[in-house]
Amino acid sequence: MALAALWGALCSCLPSGARPLPPREEPGALRYHVTYVREPQPALEVGLLRVGERAPRDFLFTQPGGVERVRVFGRDGSEREVPVSAEGGVLVPPDTRSLRYRYPLNASPRGRHAGFFTGMGEGDAWHVAGRAWLLRPRTATPALSAELVVEGVDALLPWTPDASGVYRLRGDDLVNSGFHGFGGRRCMLRLPGGEVEVALLGRMSRMDDAALCAWLEQSAREVLTVRRSFPYPRVTVRLVAVPGREDPVPFGMVLWSTPPSISLLVGQDAEPASFTRDWVAVHELLHLAHPPILPRVAWLSEGLATYYTELARARSGRQTPERAWTELLAGFARARRAVGSRTMEDVVTRGDSYLGTYWTGALVALHLDVALRRVTGNTRSLDDVLERLAASGQVATFDDFGAAVDAIAGRPLFQEVVSRHLSQPALAELEPLLEALGVESVPDGARLGVARDSPLRDALVAPR
Repeated sequence: MALAALWGALCSCLPSGARPLPPREEPGALRYHVTYVREPQPALEVGLLRVGERAPRDFLFTQPGGVERVRVFGRDGSEREVPVSAEGGVLVPPDTRSLRYRYPLNASPRGRHAGFFTGMGEGDAWHVAGRAWLLRPRTATPALSAELVVEGVDALLPWTPDASGVYRLRGDDLVNSGFHGFGGRRCMLRLPGGEVEVALLGRMSRMDDAALCAWLEQSAREVLTVRRSFPYPRVTVRLVAVPGREDPVPFGMVLWSTPPSISLLVGQDAEPASFTRDWVAVHELLHLAHPPILPRVAWLSEGLATYYTELARARSGRQTPERAWTELLAGFARARRAVGSRTMEDVVTRGDSYLGTYWTGALVALHLDVALRRVTGNTRSLDDVLERLAASGQVATFDDFGAAVDAIAGRPLFQEVVSRHLSQPALAELEPLLEALGVESVPDGARLGVARDSPLRDALVAPR
């Protein structure tokens, strides 16, 4: 019934012959009707109904470029075209009843990884970020209500539709709309504490769907080596096959929709064995191990994921402890070559070196983990900090993270550790820490010996 009502309410921008149904009048509501079309090219036909006098008039494509003009229908039956500004803005007249536009899913990409956001795929399997195709209010409060339906294709959006297929959203959902998949195949991964719904977009030449889903499930289960249960009841992941690539996962990203949504590019020609060595999938999934830290502090969030990527793969048995330390040492070495003698504060403030940002953050995470184990007799760790932070709310701040560290330590610790790193040349604290842990860099990787903190070192990668 809800689907039918929504379709009928959009009658002012439908072809003749569609039978109108009276819309439900709600103050300030929006209703989106999205139809996947195949001709003349794969696209999303979007109808947007404004319901009530207080419905927004000022709209925005957060990532503009895919739509140049929007058709606007007045309450008196009039029709006009409104241009989309260079910044993505669309301001409609006060008497506007509905809007209609077409978003081509094969829109020309602009910039590195642009197609990842603006649309990529083949046949009836497409990937796109909501911020590229979804016209949302420029100002969207949590009180704003919206309904969205999709027809013509099986869609995987971050949200869960109701029994009638309607997504019931708030203003925040329209702003942080995550990644979307249209078409393809599906699999469901069931984990302690949550489910991961997966869209398989495109065909692999050397790996079947079951093997691809099994690999992703292993990566998702490695989050459980850090957290006691999966961090979210439901998460969506899109695996997008990239023709001509043999590396298993060239790129991935998590977007903080509610719940979070993840998308991964997978090399269409990758050998099955190469996926056992992949780190990108577990890295992106490990971002879910703590709430989003806002405002974003890249060195902290990326440093935690980078550090735990190696620990989680060792805790699960996918790599040996020696291999985990070899990977950590190699990452620290790459970062040192990239940033030289610059201080950590300079590196993370400028943000001009992703290696410096990720790996100085990973070193701080290692230092915090070791320090927590030292002061608690190896009974508490950075894992406990993530559990405490997650229990405190759906989002966190930098100060919240520091307070969680101090609470687990039983004394002020966070600022003491962080200030030491920020004021010195990046990675200056590495050698003393490795010596205490009994980790030695050798030509073929890492050698683990007996030292003061070698029991702590062993506990870092021990199965939970």
